Amino acid sequence: MAAGKKNAARLGAHLVFADESGFLLTPTVAKTWAPVGRTPVLRHFDRRDRISVISAVSVSSKLQRLNLYFQLHLKNIQQQEICSFLRDLLRHLRGHVFLFWDGGRPHKGRLVQELCRRVHRLHLVRFPGYAPELNPDEGIWKLAKQKLANGCPSDI
Repeated sequence: MAAGKKNAARLGAHLVFADESGFLLTPTVAKTWAPVGRTPVLRHFDRRDRISVISAVSVSSKLQRLNLYFQLHLKNIQQQEICSFLRDLLRHLRGHVFLFWDGGRPHKGRLVQELCRRVHRLHLVRFPGYAPELNPDEGIWKLAKQKLANGCPSDI
């Protein structure tokens, strides 16, 4: 990753950290408190609907500005959704883009590789395996899931 960072600085590129996550209508249960003898009850609809999200945190090397980009999908995120997100991201970011992400299956697919070959200003950098702590975008999903814990949405 050090070589990518040096090249990004030399090119005045954006550093972008991307990740996907999913949210279920079935609530995430977390620790909570209640008066002694009154066990808290979380009522929910037994629905298995979900929403998948892809997001990216970008850092502009010139302006040192942070931005957050995301897309919501009602199905699992596959290569087509990844490519759509990357094209939208590239419309917003001028110049070279160094995209850091994990080695997930949709990231390695033929459609993503073809997009990267066609768009010369997009540089893909893979995080080492099992190292989510290196990706700042993981922290966004961790915080979101903590804030949504013990809640019960009625629909997506």
